[in-house]
Amino acid sequence: MKVLVTGSNGQLGYDVIRVLKEKNIEHLGIDIKELDITVEEDVKVFVKNYNPTHIIHCAAYTQVDKAEDNKDLCYNINVLGTRYLVDSAKEINSEFMYISTDYVFDGNGEAPFKPNDVPNPVNYYGLTKYQGEQEVINKIKDYYILRISWVFGINGHNFIKTMLKLSETRNELSVVSDQMGSPTYTYDLSYMIWDLIKNKKYGINHVTNDKFCSWNDFAKEIFLQSNKNVTVNKILTRDYPTRALRPLNSRMEGIKMRDWKDALRHYLNELDKW
Repeated sequence: MKVLVTGSNGQLGYDVIRVLKEKNIEHLGIDIKELDITVEEDVKVFVKNYNPTHIIHCAAYTQVDKAEDNKDLCYNINVLGTRYLVDSAKEINSEFMYISTDYVFDGNGEAPFKPNDVPNPVNYYGLTKYQGEQEVINKIKDYYILRISWVFGINGHNFIKTMLKLSETRNELSVVSDQMGSPTYTYDLSYMIWDLIKNKKYGINHVTNDKFCSWNDFAKEIFLQSNKNVTVNKILTRDYPTRALRPLNSRMEGIKMRDWKDALRHYLNELDKW
């Protein structure tokens, strides 16, 4: 096995690399400095030269609000970048894992979305991630698509770090209470990725930590576990306008890892040592 990991400086890519090192799997982590995935010829040459048995594609344009105004860049990274990697993987018969998102769904209703439910994204970021899925499905025989949500990892920016930063200067915050989903700890997810690849569990999977919560619930638990005296007020999505629409229901049915509160506890301990 020989694994190429894109987006190695991101939250998930960083932890995937950590797990591959632990398992003594030959691998190469790359980011924009090593390869611009929007340049087709560069991708083709790079992948052919490295000749991986597996590609784990973690790289993506993930700035949801900015995507509405930077559509070309978002499309080039999330769709064209994926297309070029997929085409290159197909040439060398490499297995391909694509990291997708809950944002491929419209968020209507309260029932958890299943892997075979029809996507209907409500923002441009979600649309490009869905288009990326199609690039994989239409061209690769042995593929894995993982839809994840509300990601947090040790390397990079996330909701937890934002809340902790705000708590340094604020003792009261308003956080939306009507968007529901499941946090996903990249450390846990990376072990699940290894398990899926090792056991060749192809297809589309939803993978998150267990149980559902709102962003408001998430914030309260962060402050509770980190012993921060911060009051978290409820606010509705409609009262907190953003450039991009957000799905209210990001609940997904699928593979569940440990309870998100347990994952948060592990993460905060790791963050203290970081």
